[in-house]
Amino acid sequence: MASTADIKNGVVLSIDGQLWNVIEFQHVKPGKGGAFVRTKLKNVMSGKVVDRTYNAGAKIDIENVDRRDFTYLYNDGDSFVFMDVDNYDQLTVGAATVGDAKNFMLENQQVQIALNNDNPLYVELPPSVVLEITYTEPGLQGDRSSAGTKPATVETGYEIQVPLFVEQGTKVKVDTRTGDYLGRVN
Repeated sequence: MASTADIKNGVVLSIDGQLWNVIEFQHVKPGKGGAFVRTKLKNVMSGKVVDRTYNAGAKIDIENVDRRDFTYLYNDGDSFVFMDVDNYDQLTVGAATVGDAKNFMLENQQVQIALNNDNPLYVELPPSVVLEITYTEPGLQGDRSSAGTKPATVETGYEIQVPLFVEQGTKVKVDTRTGDYLGRVN
């Protein structure tokens, strides 16, 4: 058993049989009363975010989570196949575990997979990826007060919003956390 002094960003806690990832924490020592730790936790499976407060020194369960590098190989129907870069073992991960990461994964792309007792918890992508625009309408210049955007489909099949000047075949940088357009890539 660990105590609240061991809470850090990225630590995974076991609460009521579920795994929760610590997004942020703050040790608070008010002028009156005992110290406490305020945390923001994200459920590893569902993605639900909750705030939870612990008294200082309270006992908590910290789970052992191993983050390892994998290479995305291919999509096999409703599951995805990855290869461990260290020992070349293949790992099949369900679509529910992969989640929205599937919108930004290309074959042979490096990803990190968090494992708990050899069970995949979630797939972590780099903050941004470079994808090619496979389809978009031509942009029309006209009278408007601000820069306009249009929908564009990238090579994974995901649709993002891009500025009007972006054309089909252009490589763009996309934020994997929000799906936002970040800029063109030469």
